[in-house]
Amino acid sequence: MAETEVDLEGEQYEKHREAGEILAQVREEAAERVEVGVSHLEVAEYAEERIRELGGRPAFPVNISVDEEAAHATPGIDDETTFGEEMINLDIGVHVDGWLADTAITVDLSGNPELAEAPAEALEAAIDVIEPGIDTGEIGAEIEDVIDGHGFNPVVNLTGHGLGHWEQHTSPNIPNRAVSQGTTLEVGDVVAIEPFATDGGGKVSEGGKEEIFSLQREGNVRNRQAREALNQITEEFRTLPFATRWLETDRAKMAVRRLKRDGILHGYPVLKEDDGCLVSQKEHTIIVTEDGCEVTTD
Repeated sequence: MAETEVDLEGEQYEKHREAGEILAQVREEAAERVEVGVSHLEVAEYAEERIRELGGRPAFPVNISVDEEAAHATPGIDDETTFGEEMINLDIGVHVDGWLADTAITVDLSGNPELAEAPAEALEAAIDVIEPGIDTGEIGAEIEDVIDGHGFNPVVNLTGHGLGHWEQHTSPNIPNRAVSQGTTLEVGDVVAIEPFATDGGGKVSEGGKEEIFSLQREGNVRNRQAREALNQITEEFRTLPFATRWLETDRAKMAVRRLKRDGILHGYPVLKEDDGCLVSQKEHTIIVTEDGCEVTTD
């Protein structure tokens, strides 16, 4: 799309901005509630309800990733897990009529402040170089350089991403390391820049636990609970990720198992650092503008 055709004051971008404004407030309020002994479920439900109070909707379940976990961890129904002296990443999303904002922050209770600071500084460096025409590989190089400078490794198989309408992950990918062939950013692109740092080798793999799902295809089911769950998913969440604990039907876990077995739902296993080492994270959503970028979640 040519730059002259992009109206950054249009309704789509105003809704992105509204989502970002809500999200910035909720991120700070949620982070303040992360303390030793507080339950994961309490923080997640607080943030998700606060988003609704402020006029948005959760774009995905609040991710609460601890120590070697990098993404896709969220409390289950009646989860009693509490925070300890750990490294905690909060990843939160908001949408307004399907237009998204995505942000993350590390709350370090583990005594590793420099690891927590590395992705935050990398994010600032990445934002500083964003302008129309920049290659995403150059953004990745900035991220990698800052994290390396702290003596840590970027998580190379996790990336930032575009944000679409009712789509949490779209092109382009924003790498966390230098790559030779990336994608050129243009005015009007809405992307989440998402550096991850680790004191391990820098790769993550899927674990066994799975609490987050999304609609993969439409389908018909005979079971009442599964049918009720599917109706709620298609009407309320559409293609955005959701948590089992959001479903209003009874026997929600069983309903999700049936829908996944039938290929209607896609699951997101928790991602863990391969060496079992700590992972930190910082994320903002930006809109590429004619003279740089606008951070919507600051």
